[in-house]
Amino acid sequence: MPVFKDQIGRSFELKEIPRRIVSLVPSQTEMLVDLGLENSIVGVTKFCVHPERIRSEKTIVGGTKNLHLVRVENLDPDFIIANKEENTREDIEALAEKYPVYVSDIENIQDAKSFALDIGALTGNDDKARVLVSQIDRALMSLKNLTENSNPVSVLYMIWKDPYMAAGTDSFITEMLNLCGVHNVLDKWHEAGLRYPEVSLDQISALNPGIILLSSEPYPFKKTQAVELSIQTGIKTMLVNGEIFSWYGSRLIHTLPELKNFVQEITDHFR
Repeated sequence: MPVFKDQIGRSFELKEIPRRIVSLVPSQTEMLVDLGLENSIVGVTKFCVHPERIRSEKTIVGGTKNLHLVRVENLDPDFIIANKEENTREDIEALAEKYPVYVSDIENIQDAKSFALDIGALTGNDDKARVLVSQIDRALMSLKNLTENSNPVSVLYMIWKDPYMAAGTDSFITEMLNLCGVHNVLDKWHEAGLRYPEVSLDQISALNPGIILLSSEPYPFKKTQAVELSIQTGIKTMLVNGEIFSWYGSRLIHTLPELKNFVQEITDHFR
């Protein structure tokens, strides 16, 4: 029986090409659909919103961090796709005792592309995965061409409130920001090696980014909170769609126009 390894070094076996897949992460669900595997998906999370029809057509197995394991078991999956950050270790280990589980670990764009190629190979969709990666590369090049002569704006990208947490410099989010011609101010901070460090109001003020970006996910920042944080720190704030910065996989292709609009908006903001 073939033995494979996932992105955190775990080994698992697959008897044959999967026909009943449970996806535990929204961006990974979308990528499976774009690889032509929609008919093989039997279970998704309540946060799997792309494509829009997916939640009404598939069984909801809970949230990314509060799965209903019995629902997963009732689906009798032959392959489960999870993520190190999005899903809990306890759930992954419980499921891995019964099913083949691939756990992704995405720190950068290369990881995202490798993940797509892995899933393509494991599901018999190598050609479609290579095409998808080529489309991602073209989208990335389009962004680079748009920002290659720009002066980087320093930003702090907030992902959580109470306590405030920000995207660290070794995160996928930061690589996406760099592609958009902006610079994560956390690279000069002593805890920059953390993916998602906590930051106090005093620390935010001391970091003094050109602008604070408040993501729509995982914490759904609102306009009132943006205004409040701006008053507290004296720094400009901007609400942003978290999907375009944190959803790896094929989301980059779908949101390229929105990413370009962001580049233009932040450029105009500091002109």
